[in-house]
Amino acid sequence: MKENNIAAKTKKKFKATTNSKHSYPVAPNILNQDFKATKPNQIWVADITYIPTDEGWLYLAAIVDLFHRKVVGWAMDSTMTKQLCIDALNQAIGRCRPSRGLIHHSDRGVQYASNEYKNLLKNNGITQSMSRKGNCYDNACMESFLVHLKRSLFTLQGSRPEPRPG
Repeated sequence: MKENNIAAKTKKKFKATTNSKHSYPVAPNILNQDFKATKPNQIWVADITYIPTDEGWLYLAAIVDLFHRKVVGWAMDSTMTKQLCIDALNQAIGRCRPSRGLIHHSDRGVQYASNEYKNLLKNNGITQSMSRKGNCYDNACMESFLVHLKRSLFTLQGSRPEPRPG
């Protein structure tokens, strides 16, 4: 390998983004993999991902409106806290001013299940929906968006993101 200037690819560390082992109640899966919205502010999907940078990991919490397939709220921080998700949700609410009945779908992460996050949704007339345990297809449109975002980022930077298991 040395003679031919070939190096083995090393597998980078997996960075977890969801802790679904918590004692908070979980919202029902209202969306049930129906990712079609017929008007703006009807269905929002949310998730957290990580971005490796020269300074370390940054976590991105994003919310996408399924009608436009555009980001309506986002926040970044070096720590993955419920406040990160609350900041993204506050931004989305402030920008879009959704009417009552909007469905907000996410995984079962502790950030989305926290009382503060649930209260913010409730106080704004937003109905919470959560994926089933261990089923990535229940939030596939958001997972796909984040994969495309990261691929675009790394293509611009001249490198590729590490593979994410499961």
